[in-house]
Amino acid sequence: MQTWTTAAYLIAALLFVVSLAGLSRHETSRSGVVFGIAGMTIALVATAIVAFGSASGLGITLLLVALVIGAAIGLWRARVVEMTGMPELIALMHSFVGLAAVLVGWNGYLEVEGGAAEGGAGGEATELSGSLLGIHHAEVAIGVFIGAVTFTGSIIAYLKLSAKMKSAPLMLPGKNVLNLGALVVFAAFTVWFVITPQLWILAVLTVLALLLGVHLVASIGGGDMPVVVSMLNSYSGWAAAASGFLLGNDLLIITGALVGSSGAYLSYIMCKAMNRSFVSVIAGGFGATATSAAAVEGEHREVNAAGVAELLADARSVVITPGYGMAVAQAQYPVAELTRKLRDAGVEVRFGVHPVAGRLPGHMNVLLAEAQVPYDIVLEMDEINDDLASTDVVLVIGANDTVNPAASEDPGSPIAGMPVLTVWEAKDVIVFKRSMATGYAGVQNPLFFRDNTQMLFGDAKARVEDILAELGAHVRTG
Repeated sequence: MQTWTTAAYLIAALLFVVSLAGLSRHETSRSGVVFGIAGMTIALVATAIVAFGSASGLGITLLLVALVIGAAIGLWRARVVEMTGMPELIALMHSFVGLAAVLVGWNGYLEVEGGAAEGGAGGEATELSGSLLGIHHAEVAIGVFIGAVTFTGSIIAYLKLSAKMKSAPLMLPGKNVLNLGALVVFAAFTVWFVITPQLWILAVLTVLALLLGVHLVASIGGGDMPVVVSMLNSYSGWAAAASGFLLGNDLLIITGALVGSSGAYLSYIMCKAMNRSFVSVIAGGFGATATSAAAVEGEHREVNAAGVAELLADARSVVITPGYGMAVAQAQYPVAELTRKLRDAGVEVRFGVHPVAGRLPGHMNVLLAEAQVPYDIVLEMDEINDDLASTDVVLVIGANDTVNPAASEDPGSPIAGMPVLTVWEAKDVIVFKRSMATGYAGVQNPLFFRDNTQMLFGDAKARVEDILAELGAHVRTG
């Protein structure tokens, strides 16, 4: 049984590696998902078989009930969740991983050190001794700390992403000192716990980590939440790896390390794209609101669907820059149809996607792929920015902060220094918005008042459908 289990875990681990490789490219992403599902299925089946072979009748019953309930909830949520709700669902799933790590850590303490809490270190309840016992204590403390930070941090991220909590950053006095102080206290209490493991020390570590998780994410502004989701993904991976050490499960260690390292690397890439410090992301010290942003003055110009259709019919090149507003309106399908119609008419159409467009990494790419927009015309910010100056029309559909010229022109802006799509360099810019309200980061956008910008108000899906109808009439009449 041990041989078969090891073989199954090895195959599952290889499938997870192949899955990550597949997910790195649009063309192979679907196969990457399939490999990941196959690896997780093998891992679950192997783990269940081992558990059934060693558990009692009650234990097997509880395990089956947990599997059925978990599978039912997972299938139900996967069927009913909208693409706009995917970011907060992912954040909530990260919280489950963190909570599981906390429970595994506490179980590891109670199982191995239950007797030590009353009768002194190295009590009868443990078979570990010497340095191995100290390593176990460190694993418990670190696993609980990482899991608790992940749990509460993910809950706060869920509340912000689902608009159940304000997206503005929590600005407590000396917030960076508080974060650093919490880490110092954690290190001190971990050493104390390793030397003299006691229940109250572990309880203090848990409460400290729970509070730190709340503060880390609460102090981050809404515009930076995509990076936060990525970092929480990394934290959940390390929490799973810590649980793997406590449970002696090699596959859980491997899987957690893969998730943790890939999530950290993705966060690093996104930080570079936003001109953010990677260290400040980990410390929760970014997202602060600037106080010297320049006031935006001017009058905006409005346009109707017929006017946009006329511009598009006369254009030779069009770039579409999607944002979260496209996801909210579920406008990806009419946008894909508009793309096909323009390309059939000989117009060059491409998409410019900012690395943090939407509420999680790759959000816009998933939506466009869902609508069957060809991969080869969906370009990253660095690939499209140099061509925007020679573009006839740019359609900004639901994007705001990622096309804000204040990032490069106003050093006092909260998003100063953040690389953005330079859409204002195009000949004409059409901005799809419901109103003149600020974006998720709460920053006013001077783009709306530029001489070459026109605003098309209303639901993005309805407005694109109106443009399609007008464009069809324009083509028929020559």
